[in-house]
Amino acid sequence: MSRARQPPLVTGISPKEGVAWTKVTIRGENLGMGPPDLIGLSICGHNCLLTAEWMSASKIVCRVGPAKDDKGEIIVTTKSGGLGTSTVSFRLLKPERIGILDQSAVWVDEMNYYDMRTNRNKGISPLSLRPSNPLGIELDKGKIPQKDMELIFPRMSGDFTSENFSATWYLIENHSESSFEQLKVAANNLKKQATKKNEGSLAYVKGGLSTFFEAQDALSAIHQRLESDGTERVEGSMTQRLENILNRASDTADTLFQEVLGRKDKADSTRNALNVLQRFKFLFNLPLNIERNIQKGDYDVVINDYEKAKSLFGNTEVPVFKKVYAEVETRIQALRHLLLEKLLQTPSTLHDQKRYIRYLSDLHAPGDPAWQCIYAQHKWILQLMQDCRDEFITGQRVSMGALDLEGDARPSALGRLGHTTTLKRGGSLRIPRSNTWRYETPQQVQFVEKLSDVVIGQLPNFWKLWISYVNGSLFSETGEKSGQVEKSKKNARQRQNDFKKMIEEMTHRLVKLVRGALLPTTLPKSEQNLYGGWDNKTDLSGVWLTQIMHTIRACHEALSTLEIPNDLLQVIQDLLLDLRVHCLMVTLVHTTEDVKRLAEKEDWVVDNEGITSLPSQFEQCLVQMLQSLKEPLEVKPGEINVLQLEQVQDQATELSVNIMRDFINCLEQLSIKTGGDIVSSHDISVDLSSPDRFPGIQEGFSPTSEQRLLIILSNCQYLERRTLLNLADHFEKHGFTGTEKITQVSVDAVRQLDRNLFEAYIERRADPISGSLEPGIYAGYFDWRDCQTPTGVRNYLKEALVNIITVHAEVFTVSKDLVPRVLSKIVESVADEMCRLMQCVSTFSKNGALQARLELCALRDAVATYLNPESNGSFKLALDALPQLHSGADKKLLEELLNKFKSSMQLQLTCFHPACVQPVKR
Repeated sequence: MSRARQPPLVTGISPKEGVAWTKVTIRGENLGMGPPDLIGLSICGHNCLLTAEWMSASKIVCRVGPAKDDKGEIIVTTKSGGLGTSTVSFRLLKPERIGILDQSAVWVDEMNYYDMRTNRNKGISPLSLRPSNPLGIELDKGKIPQKDMELIFPRMSGDFTSENFSATWYLIENHSESSFEQLKVAANNLKKQATKKNEGSLAYVKGGLSTFFEAQDALSAIHQRLESDGTERVEGSMTQRLENILNRASDTADTLFQEVLGRKDKADSTRNALNVLQRFKFLFNLPLNIERNIQKGDYDVVINDYEKAKSLFGNTEVPVFKKVYAEVETRIQALRHLLLEKLLQTPSTLHDQKRYIRYLSDLHAPGDPAWQCIYAQHKWILQLMQDCRDEFITGQRVSMGALDLEGDARPSALGRLGHTTTLKRGGSLRIPRSNTWRYETPQQVQFVEKLSDVVIGQLPNFWKLWISYVNGSLFSETGEKSGQVEKSKKNARQRQNDFKKMIEEMTHRLVKLVRGALLPTTLPKSEQNLYGGWDNKTDLSGVWLTQIMHTIRACHEALSTLEIPNDLLQVIQDLLLDLRVHCLMVTLVHTTEDVKRLAEKEDWVVDNEGITSLPSQFEQCLVQMLQSLKEPLEVKPGEINVLQLEQVQDQATELSVNIMRDFINCLEQLSIKTGGDIVSSHDISVDLSSPDRFPGIQEGFSPTSEQRLLIILSNCQYLERRTLLNLADHFEKHGFTGTEKITQVSVDAVRQLDRNLFEAYIERRADPISGSLEPGIYAGYFDWRDCQTPTGVRNYLKEALVNIITVHAEVFTVSKDLVPRVLSKIVESVADEMCRLMQCVSTFSKNGALQARLELCALRDAVATYLNPESNGSFKLALDALPQLHSGADKKLLEELLNKFKSSMQLQLTCFHPACVQPVKR
């Protein structure tokens, strides 16, 4: 009859050899359908069913018994499959027997050993044989997270060996997918295991019944012998003798085993000591481990070990534990000092500071390490700022700036925007500076930049450290549990004013150091030595001050992003305001100096309008000045417009007016400038004899003093007509409020200069012409009362006209726009002189009157284009002083002679015709 299942087959065992009571794992096929199905298990011929634990159809765990055979098979027997077979074998190792007097170095595990005398297992912990699957069905681990289980079953456990074991937790965790039928099987398995344990204990009792029976028989035999002898109570009886023998045997045994037992006691003491060392090796090794971990920098490990030791042995009364724990406390105290030293060490990163504070908090360091760190950082930053100033003052960062050609270490206003697009007019500013033009960053600029780097680099971390101190984020979970966070928040609230004073001190130190370098007069005298001392400093230009202002603004913006209260940063805003005002004033002053030097750049080359490059250079200089003031005048959030300050308005307007006046003074100086290279002006009549008396005004040309007057006059007209209006627009565009005053004062000054120069030129040119009239009239002892009949205009008048033509040519060469103005004044002067001369004649003859009328009419008609009311009046008065012509012959003769004069002088007089005035092409 065939069985329902195949017989068991053992295919593996682990380990394959061992001494008695070695725990082995048997693997194979058809090893049973459950614990009840397993009815037999033998290894090397020894029945091991009592220690067998069925795990699954392919796995059984048991302990090897003291079999007689050294090597044998593993046979499994089941109800469903019957007697099984094995393809592997197990080798049983026999322990070496030791004599009663032999010494042994074998470690005896008293917790679990086999008693060879009673053939029993001693001291086996019940947990050592606990089944890994107590229900005996297939495990099915659930997917519910451990944290969720802890929330569902608070203070419970799924470990069935725990005191707080929860069966529901265990079932959810290991059998959440098991069916109800499987759970019923599991319940039966539990019942059978309980029954099996009871039966196992009874089996041990049954196995020892024969021993009890033998002992009972021996005792009965002895009792019967004593009764038959009847001497059990008589001295020297067998009982007494037996007792004596036993006592002597005991004494002999004690004598024989005294040394052995002494060694045993010593070994027991050693084992107990080693056991204590083994059990508490964590504490005994802790001082050395602390030292090693400190050297490696594993402070987290040290803190964890210390917390563990403190919780276990902090309140111990055992002397040895107290001694070791005291040494641990000594090492921890040294660690506290080391961490505090590292915490207060500078420089250090914010990450390291937080880390050391957390370590000290976890180690329960005394005091407030976080506040100590904040205080140390505050002092260190202040010292850094002061050292930065001292480093520059002592000359460790001296950088010699190359001077320009004038010996000025600052770039002129003309060179500040050398690469910008030049203005439409003028060409001298387009010439680039030579390659030898070099200058390095001044020391004050380097100092402010380095100082700003110190503040921007350190103050944000300082502020973040304080914020972390306030919100308690410096502490670990241990610190939170121990109340360190709440204590820190309380301390922060108490020290808030102290920290505010720290920030104020640092911002004030920054401002005072910058003021000492740039604005020393704004510091109290008591602080000038501490923060000033820049005796050999370079006077900075507006460009460098703008760069410094940009640096301070960047510093202010960086601190503002940290959400530092505005009242703590107001002192920096005040510094920025003073720097902006100072930059404005310095730029205006330096521009004044640059404008004064413009006279050196005058090349006297005029364009078609009679203008040199000087007005264009002046306009470009001021435009560049205003462009360089763009950032100082710009109003950032939280700042005020400096030009809205009344005092700043007045100073800026006054300096701007001074710039205009200085340029006008520059023009005036140019008009009167003389030098060895300037050719003195000769008599105009002599100059007329030269064929190249009117050379073109070219580069390298050295004008005469009269030509200088004309060129400056032309520039003055251009200034009033164009330049000053353009500058007024630029001033208004950049927010200058005193533009009207600047323009009005400039226009008045230009007009006054124009009048002075015009009068000087007219005086130089009109006086010689007017002065030559009287000698020319009376040359050759000419007498108006006795003269011949006129034959034409005399030479003196022609010479006067030629001189006027010469002035015309000179003015036209410079600027045709000046010709009417100059010629009208010259003609006015000549007409006035002719009127005076005619009125001084007491008597005219008929021919004299005709000659005088001819010359007056010829002069008047020749310069008719440039007559003005004054000259017309003078000619009328002169003609009225002459006798009237009554004869028609005289009138006809007068007309003929006038036509003859005009015909002979036609070419010369052409220049006086407006239609002939054509622009000069150059």
